[in-house]
Amino acid sequence: MDTRLTAEQGEIRRTLRELLHKRCGPAELRSAADSPAGHDPLLWSALADRLGLPGLALPERYGGVGCSVTELALACEETGRCLAPSPLLATSVLTAPLILALGTEAQRAALLPRLAAGTRTAALAVPGPALTTALALTGDNGGFRAGGGRAGGVQARRADGDWRLYGQADQVLDGHSAHLLLVAAHTGGFARSRTLLFLVPGDAPGVVRTRQTALDATRPQGRVQLRNVRAELLGQEEADVLPALAALGESAAAVLACEAVGAAERVLERTVEYVGQREQFGRPVGSFQAVKHRLADVHVAVQAARSAAYYAAWAGAQGERDGGLALAQALEALRLAAAEGIQLHGGIGFTWEHDAQLYFKRAAGDELLFGPVHRLRDRAAEAAGLFTGGEVAVR
Repeated sequence: MDTRLTAEQGEIRRTLRELLHKRCGPAELRSAADSPAGHDPLLWSALADRLGLPGLALPERYGGVGCSVTELALACEETGRCLAPSPLLATSVLTAPLILALGTEAQRAALLPRLAAGTRTAALAVPGPALTTALALTGDNGGFRAGGGRAGGVQARRADGDWRLYGQADQVLDGHSAHLLLVAAHTGGFARSRTLLFLVPGDAPGVVRTRQTALDATRPQGRVQLRNVRAELLGQEEADVLPALAALGESAAAVLACEAVGAAERVLERTVEYVGQREQFGRPVGSFQAVKHRLADVHVAVQAARSAAYYAAWAGAQGERDGGLALAQALEALRLAAAEGIQLHGGIGFTWEHDAQLYFKRAAGDELLFGPVHRLRDRAAEAAGLFTGGEVAVR
Protein backbone atom coordinates (compact mmCIF):
# COMPACT_ATOMS: atom_id res chain seq x y z
CA MET A 1 0.00 0.00 0.00
CA ASP A 2 1.35 3.43 -1.01
CA THR A 3 0.24 5.87 1.70
CA ARG A 4 1.11 8.96 -0.32
CA LEU A 5 -1.84 10.86 -1.78
CA THR A 6 -1.96 11.30 -5.51
CA ALA A 7 -2.03 14.79 -7.01
CA GLU A 8 -5.73 14.36 -7.74
CA GLN A 9 -6.51 13.25 -4.19
CA GLY A 10 -4.54 16.15 -2.74
CA GLU A 11 -6.37 18.61 -4.97
CA ILE A 12 -9.76 17.22 -3.91
CA ARG A 13 -8.89 17.66 -0.24
CA ARG A 14 -7.41 21.14 -0.70
CA THR A 15 -10.31 22.49 -2.74
CA LEU A 16 -12.91 20.98 -0.46
CA ARG A 17 -11.23 22.33 2.68
CA GLU A 18 -11.09 25.84 1.21
CA LEU A 19 -14.74 25.74 0.18
CA LEU A 20 -15.94 24.43 3.54
CA HIS A 21 -13.81 26.99 5.40
CA LYS A 22 -15.64 29.77 3.55
CA ARG A 23 -19.14 28.30 3.49
CA CYS A 24 -19.44 26.13 6.60
CA GLY A 25 -18.22 28.05 9.63
CA PRO A 26 -19.76 27.63 13.10
CA ALA A 27 -22.61 30.07 12.41
CA GLU A 28 -23.43 28.52 9.02
CA LEU A 29 -23.25 25.03 10.53
CA ARG A 30 -25.82 25.78 13.23
CA SER A 31 -28.10 27.64 10.83
CA ALA A 32 -28.08 24.75 8.37
CA ALA A 33 -28.64 22.11 11.06
CA ASP A 34 -31.63 24.03 12.43
CA SER A 35 -33.25 24.52 9.02
CA PRO A 36 -36.22 22.31 7.99
CA ALA A 37 -34.06 20.33 5.54
CA GLY A 38 -31.20 19.94 8.02
CA HIS A 39 -28.62 21.17 5.51
CA ASP A 40 -27.80 24.19 3.35
CA PRO A 41 -29.04 23.61 -0.24
CA LEU A 42 -26.71 26.33 -1.55
CA LEU A 43 -23.67 24.61 -0.02
CA TRP A 44 -24.84 21.28 -1.45
CA SER A 45 -25.14 22.87 -4.90
CA ALA A 46 -21.66 24.35 -4.57
CA LEU A 47 -20.20 20.97 -3.60
CA ALA A 48 -21.87 19.44 -6.64
CA ASP A 49 -21.05 22.17 -9.17
CA ARG A 50 -17.44 22.89 -8.17
CA LEU A 51 -16.28 19.45 -7.07
CA GLY A 52 -18.81 16.93 -8.37
CA LEU A 53 -18.84 15.58 -4.81
CA PRO A 54 -22.19 13.71 -4.96
CA GLY A 55 -20.96 11.70 -7.96
CA LEU A 56 -17.34 11.37 -6.93
CA ALA A 57 -17.46 7.55 -6.72
CA LEU A 58 -19.95 6.99 -9.56
CA PRO A 59 -18.89 5.93 -13.08
CA GLU A 60 -18.53 8.62 -15.71
CA ARG A 61 -21.17 7.01 -17.92
CA TYR A 62 -23.75 7.90 -15.27
CA GLY A 63 -22.56 11.47 -14.82
CA GLY A 64 -20.08 10.75 -12.05
CA VAL A 65 -16.41 11.63 -11.69
CA GLY A 66 -15.23 8.03 -11.92
CA CYS A 67 -13.15 7.94 -8.73
CA SER A 68 -13.17 5.14 -6.18
CA VAL A 69 -14.44 4.88 -2.62
CA THR A 70 -10.95 5.92 -1.51
CA GLU A 71 -11.40 9.43 -2.90
CA LEU A 72 -14.90 9.65 -1.43
CA ALA A 73 -13.54 8.67 1.98
CA LEU A 74 -10.81 11.33 1.78
CA ALA A 75 -13.43 13.90 0.86
CA CYS A 76 -15.57 12.88 3.82
CA GLU A 77 -12.58 13.37 6.11
CA GLU A 78 -12.80 17.05 5.18
CA THR A 79 -16.57 17.25 5.69
CA GLY A 80 -16.06 15.57 9.06
CA ARG A 81 -13.63 18.28 10.17
CA CYS A 82 -16.39 20.89 10.15
CA LEU A 83 -19.30 18.48 10.77
CA ALA A 84 -20.82 19.72 7.51
CA PRO A 85 -24.52 18.79 7.45
CA SER A 86 -25.26 17.56 3.94
CA PRO A 87 -27.07 14.71 2.14
CA LEU A 88 -23.69 13.23 1.13
CA LEU A 89 -23.79 10.23 3.46
CA ALA A 90 -27.40 9.31 2.72
CA THR A 91 -27.21 9.95 -1.02
CA SER A 92 -23.73 9.07 -2.19
CA VAL A 93 -22.52 6.60 0.44
CA LEU A 94 -25.65 4.60 1.32
CA THR A 95 -28.11 4.84 -1.58
CA ALA A 96 -26.34 5.44 -4.91
CA PRO A 97 -24.07 2.35 -4.58
CA LEU A 98 -27.11 0.09 -4.15
CA ILE A 99 -28.78 1.55 -7.23
CA LEU A 100 -25.54 1.02 -9.14
CA ALA A 101 -25.14 -2.56 -7.89
CA LEU A 102 -28.72 -3.83 -8.12
CA GLY A 103 -30.65 -1.49 -10.42
CA THR A 104 -31.57 -2.25 -14.00
CA GLU A 105 -29.81 -0.31 -16.73
CA ALA A 106 -32.92 1.83 -17.19
CA GLN A 107 -33.05 2.63 -13.47
CA ARG A 108 -29.36 3.51 -13.36
CA ALA A 109 -29.63 5.78 -16.39
CA ALA A 110 -32.71 7.51 -15.01
CA LEU A 111 -31.56 8.02 -11.40
CA LEU A 112 -27.77 8.11 -11.08
CA PRO A 113 -27.04 11.17 -13.29
CA ARG A 114 -29.41 13.30 -11.23
CA LEU A 115 -27.92 12.03 -7.98
CA ALA A 116 -24.42 12.69 -9.29
CA ALA A 117 -25.37 16.23 -10.31
CA GLY A 118 -26.77 16.97 -6.86
CA THR A 119 -30.19 17.95 -8.25
CA ARG A 120 -31.77 15.01 -6.42
CA THR A 121 -31.02 13.52 -3.02
CA ALA A 122 -31.80 10.02 -1.78
CA ALA A 123 -32.14 8.12 1.49
CA LEU A 124 -31.95 4.46 2.48
CA ALA A 125 -34.96 3.55 4.64
CA VAL A 126 -34.34 0.49 6.81
CA PRO A 127 -37.09 -0.27 9.35
CA GLY A 128 -36.36 0.05 13.03
CA PRO A 129 -32.95 0.74 14.58
CA ALA A 130 -31.51 -1.97 12.33
CA LEU A 131 -29.27 -0.11 9.88
CA THR A 132 -26.08 -1.51 11.38
CA THR A 133 -27.61 -5.02 11.26
CA ALA A 134 -28.73 -4.67 7.65
CA LEU A 135 -25.24 -3.50 6.64
CA ALA A 136 -23.63 -6.46 8.46
CA LEU A 137 -21.47 -4.17 10.59
CA THR A 138 -22.25 -5.81 13.93
CA GLY A 139 -23.10 -9.32 12.79
CA ASP A 140 -24.02 -11.51 9.87
CA ASN A 141 -27.06 -9.99 8.14
CA GLY A 142 -28.33 -13.37 6.93
CA GLY A 143 -31.12 -13.21 9.48
CA PHE A 144 -32.04 -9.59 8.78
CA ARG A 145 -35.70 -8.99 7.97
CA ALA A 146 -37.23 -5.66 6.98
CA GLY A 147 -40.48 -6.48 8.76
CA GLY A 148 -43.24 -9.02 8.97
CA GLY A 149 -46.22 -10.01 11.04
CA ARG A 150 -46.70 -8.21 14.31
CA ALA A 151 -43.05 -7.16 14.34
CA GLY A 152 -43.89 -4.14 12.19
CA GLY A 153 -41.32 -2.78 9.78
CA VAL A 154 -42.20 -2.36 6.10
CA GLN A 155 -44.03 -5.02 4.11
CA ALA A 156 -44.53 -5.30 0.36
CA ARG A 157 -47.37 -6.98 -1.50
CA ARG A 158 -48.59 -7.12 -5.07
CA ALA A 159 -51.86 -5.37 -5.95
CA ASP A 160 -53.23 -4.89 -9.46
CA GLY A 161 -49.83 -5.58 -11.01
CA ASP A 162 -48.00 -3.04 -8.80
CA TRP A 163 -45.98 -3.32 -5.65
CA ARG A 164 -47.53 -1.67 -2.61
CA LEU A 165 -45.67 -0.84 0.59
CA TYR A 166 -47.05 -0.30 4.04
CA GLY A 167 -45.25 0.16 7.32
CA GLN A 168 -42.85 2.53 8.99
CA ALA A 169 -39.11 3.21 9.15
CA ASP A 170 -37.59 5.32 11.91
CA GLN A 171 -34.13 6.87 12.08
CA VAL A 172 -33.80 7.32 8.31
CA LEU A 173 -30.86 9.59 7.58
CA ASP A 174 -32.23 12.59 5.63
CA GLY A 175 -35.47 10.65 5.27
CA HIS A 176 -37.57 13.76 5.91
CA SER A 177 -36.11 15.72 2.99
CA ALA A 178 -34.75 13.27 0.38
CA HIS A 179 -36.28 13.39 -3.09
CA LEU A 180 -36.00 9.61 -3.47
CA LEU A 181 -36.44 6.85 -0.90
CA LEU A 182 -34.86 3.42 -1.27
CA VAL A 183 -36.95 1.27 1.06
CA ALA A 184 -36.05 -2.17 2.39
CA ALA A 185 -39.28 -4.16 2.64
CA HIS A 186 -40.30 -7.67 3.62
CA THR A 187 -42.19 -9.82 1.14
CA GLY A 188 -43.07 -13.43 0.44
CA GLY A 189 -44.90 -14.34 3.63
CA PHE A 190 -43.42 -16.51 6.36
CA ALA A 191 -42.50 -19.56 4.29
CA ARG A 192 -40.78 -17.63 1.49
CA SER A 193 -39.69 -14.61 3.49
CA ARG A 194 -37.13 -12.29 1.91
CA THR A 195 -36.06 -8.67 1.80
CA LEU A 196 -36.24 -6.57 -1.38
CA LEU A 197 -35.47 -2.93 -2.14
CA PHE A 198 -38.03 -0.53 -3.60
CA LEU A 199 -37.83 2.95 -5.11
CA VAL A 200 -40.36 5.47 -3.81
CA PRO A 201 -40.51 9.20 -4.65
CA GLY A 202 -40.38 11.26 -1.49
CA ASP A 203 -43.59 13.06 -2.40
CA ALA A 204 -45.55 9.97 -3.49
CA PRO A 205 -49.16 9.67 -2.30
CA GLY A 206 -49.32 7.83 1.00
CA VAL A 207 -45.82 8.83 2.15
CA VAL A 208 -45.79 10.72 5.45
CA ARG A 209 -42.44 12.04 6.64
CA THR A 210 -41.49 13.76 9.88
CA ARG A 211 -38.12 15.04 11.02
CA GLN A 212 -37.07 13.43 14.28
CA THR A 213 -35.27 15.03 17.18
CA ALA A 214 -31.80 13.47 17.11
CA LEU A 215 -28.87 13.63 19.50
CA ASP A 216 -26.67 14.87 16.66
CA ALA A 217 -28.44 17.74 14.90
CA THR A 218 -25.79 17.75 12.15
CA ARG A 219 -26.92 14.22 11.18
CA PRO A 220 -30.67 14.80 10.58
CA GLN A 221 -33.05 11.85 10.71
CA GLY A 222 -36.65 11.38 9.73
CA ARG A 223 -39.52 8.99 10.31
CA VAL A 224 -41.01 7.60 7.10
CA GLN A 225 -44.53 6.17 7.14
CA LEU A 226 -45.80 4.29 4.09
CA ARG A 227 -49.54 3.86 3.71
CA ASN A 228 -50.29 1.58 0.79
CA VAL A 229 -47.70 3.37 -1.36
CA ARG A 230 -47.06 2.35 -4.96
CA ALA A 231 -43.37 1.44 -5.35
CA GLU A 232 -40.95 0.29 -8.05
CA LEU A 233 -38.82 -2.76 -7.41
CA LEU A 234 -35.09 -2.05 -7.61
CA GLY A 235 -33.57 -4.46 -10.10
CA GLN A 236 -34.98 -7.94 -10.51
CA GLU A 237 -37.10 -9.89 -8.06
CA GLU A 238 -34.47 -12.65 -8.05
CA ALA A 239 -31.75 -10.25 -6.90
CA ASP A 240 -29.97 -11.19 -3.68
CA VAL A 241 -30.21 -8.05 -1.59
CA LEU A 242 -28.42 -9.11 1.60
CA PRO A 243 -24.92 -9.60 0.08
CA ALA A 244 -25.27 -6.19 -1.61
CA LEU A 245 -26.15 -4.61 1.74
CA ALA A 246 -23.15 -6.30 3.38
CA ALA A 247 -20.81 -5.01 0.66
CA LEU A 248 -22.28 -1.54 1.10
CA GLY A 249 -21.64 -1.76 4.84
CA GLU A 250 -17.96 -2.38 4.23
CA SER A 251 -17.48 0.68 2.02
CA ALA A 252 -19.72 2.85 4.21
CA ALA A 253 -17.69 1.90 7.29
CA ALA A 254 -14.46 3.01 5.60
CA VAL A 255 -16.02 6.35 4.62
CA LEU A 256 -17.46 6.89 8.10
CA ALA A 257 -14.09 6.04 9.65
CA CYS A 258 -12.36 8.74 7.61
CA GLU A 259 -15.11 11.20 8.48
CA ALA A 260 -14.68 10.48 12.20
CA VAL A 261 -10.91 10.91 11.89
CA GLY A 262 -11.41 14.35 10.33
CA ALA A 263 -13.72 15.37 13.18
CA ALA A 264 -11.31 14.03 15.82
CA GLU A 265 -8.35 15.84 14.29
CA ARG A 266 -10.24 19.14 14.18
CA VAL A 267 -11.43 19.00 17.78
CA LEU A 268 -7.87 18.16 18.85
CA GLU A 269 -6.53 21.17 16.93
CA ARG A 270 -9.03 23.47 18.58
CA THR A 271 -8.23 22.10 22.02
CA VAL A 272 -4.48 22.55 21.56
CA GLU A 273 -5.08 26.11 20.41
CA TYR A 274 -7.26 26.87 23.42
CA VAL A 275 -4.95 25.47 26.11
CA GLY A 276 -2.14 27.49 24.56
CA GLN A 277 -4.13 30.68 25.16
CA ARG A 278 -5.89 30.00 28.46
CA GLU A 279 -3.78 30.93 31.48
CA GLN A 280 -3.85 29.62 35.01
CA PHE A 281 -1.42 30.56 37.80
CA GLY A 282 0.24 32.95 35.37
CA ARG A 283 1.08 30.42 32.67
CA PRO A 284 -0.71 28.72 29.75
CA VAL A 285 -2.68 25.63 30.74
CA GLY A 286 -1.04 23.80 27.85
CA SER A 287 2.34 24.05 29.56
CA PHE A 288 1.24 21.75 32.40
CA GLN A 289 2.64 18.26 32.05
CA ALA A 290 -0.65 16.53 32.82
CA VAL A 291 -2.38 18.43 30.02
CA LYS A 292 0.43 17.58 27.61
CA HIS A 293 0.12 13.89 28.44
CA ARG A 294 -3.63 13.90 27.87
CA LEU A 295 -3.32 15.63 24.53
CA ALA A 296 -0.49 13.32 23.51
CA ASP A 297 -2.77 10.33 24.16
CA VAL A 298 -5.44 11.89 21.95
CA HIS A 299 -2.89 12.60 19.21
CA VAL A 300 -1.71 8.98 19.23
CA ALA A 301 -5.30 7.73 19.09
CA VAL A 302 -6.15 10.02 16.16
CA GLN A 303 -3.07 9.06 14.16
CA ALA A 304 -3.67 5.36 14.74
CA ALA A 305 -7.29 5.77 13.68
CA ARG A 306 -6.19 7.64 10.55
CA SER A 307 -3.86 4.81 9.57
CA ALA A 308 -6.64 2.26 10.04
CA ALA A 309 -9.18 4.39 8.15
CA TYR A 310 -6.84 5.03 5.21
CA TYR A 311 -6.02 1.36 4.98
CA ALA A 312 -9.71 0.41 5.06
CA ALA A 313 -10.48 2.94 2.31
CA TRP A 314 -7.66 1.55 0.17
CA ALA A 315 -8.38 -2.11 0.98
CA GLY A 316 -12.06 -1.73 0.17
CA ALA A 317 -11.16 -0.86 -3.42
CA GLN A 318 -9.09 -4.08 -3.50
CA GLY A 319 -11.96 -6.25 -2.26
CA GLU A 320 -10.69 -6.65 1.31
CA ARG A 321 -12.86 -6.19 4.39
CA ASP A 322 -11.43 -3.99 7.14
CA GLY A 323 -14.01 -1.21 7.35
CA GLY A 324 -15.75 -2.28 10.55
CA LEU A 325 -12.56 -2.48 12.58
CA ALA A 326 -11.37 0.88 11.24
CA LEU A 327 -14.74 2.43 12.09
CA ALA A 328 -14.52 1.12 15.66
CA GLN A 329 -11.08 2.65 16.13
CA ALA A 330 -12.10 5.95 14.55
CA LEU A 331 -15.26 6.29 16.64
CA GLU A 332 -13.27 5.55 19.78
CA ALA A 333 -10.69 8.18 18.84
CA LEU A 334 -13.39 10.77 18.14
CA ARG A 335 -15.11 10.06 21.45
CA LEU A 336 -11.78 10.44 23.30
CA ALA A 337 -10.85 13.64 21.45
CA ALA A 338 -14.27 15.20 22.01
CA ALA A 339 -14.41 14.26 25.70
CA GLU A 340 -10.92 15.64 26.37
CA GLY A 341 -11.78 18.73 24.35
CA ILE A 342 -14.79 19.46 26.54
CA GLN A 343 -12.83 18.81 29.74
CA LEU A 344 -9.82 20.94 28.78
CA HIS A 345 -11.98 23.81 27.61
CA GLY A 346 -13.17 24.10 31.21
CA GLY A 347 -16.60 25.54 31.94
CA ILE A 348 -17.09 26.88 28.42
CA GLY A 349 -16.71 23.41 26.93
CA PHE A 350 -20.01 22.32 28.45
CA THR A 351 -22.03 25.21 27.07
CA TRP A 352 -24.45 25.05 24.16
CA GLU A 353 -22.74 28.03 22.54
CA HIS A 354 -19.39 26.26 22.13
CA ASP A 355 -18.78 23.77 19.31
CA ALA A 356 -17.06 21.15 21.50
CA GLN A 357 -20.41 19.59 22.39
CA LEU A 358 -21.25 19.17 18.69
CA TYR A 359 -18.24 16.89 18.18
CA PHE A 360 -19.12 14.85 21.25
CA LYS A 361 -22.67 14.43 19.97
CA ARG A 362 -21.35 13.34 16.58
CA ALA A 363 -19.24 10.66 18.28
CA ALA A 364 -22.14 9.44 20.42
CA GLY A 365 -24.68 9.66 17.60
CA ASP A 366 -22.56 7.71 15.13
CA GLU A 367 -21.91 5.00 17.68
CA LEU A 368 -25.66 4.67 18.25
CA LEU A 369 -26.32 4.48 14.50
CA PHE A 370 -23.42 2.31 13.35
CA GLY A 371 -22.01 0.65 16.47
CA PRO A 372 -21.47 0.23 19.32
CA VAL A 373 -17.70 -0.05 19.16
CA HIS A 374 -17.43 -3.35 21.02
CA ARG A 375 -19.91 -5.00 18.65
CA LEU A 376 -18.01 -3.69 15.61
CA ARG A 377 -14.90 -5.35 17.03
CA ASP A 378 -16.79 -8.54 17.82
CA ARG A 379 -17.94 -8.73 14.20
CA ALA A 380 -14.40 -8.15 12.91
CA ALA A 381 -13.07 -10.92 15.17
CA GLU A 382 -15.84 -13.25 14.05
CA ALA A 383 -15.19 -12.53 10.36
CA ALA A 384 -11.47 -13.15 10.86
CA GLY A 385 -12.14 -16.50 12.53
CA LEU A 386 -10.44 -15.54 15.78
CA PHE A 387 -12.99 -17.35 17.89
CA THR A 388 -14.33 -20.82 17.10
CA GLY A 389 -16.53 -22.65 19.58
CA GLY A 390 -15.55 -20.27 22.38
CA GLU A 391 -11.83 -20.94 21.99
CA VAL A 392 -9.20 -18.68 20.50
CA ALA A 393 -8.16 -20.00 17.11
CA VAL A 394 -4.39 -20.52 16.79
CA ARG A 395 -2.98 -19.59 13.41
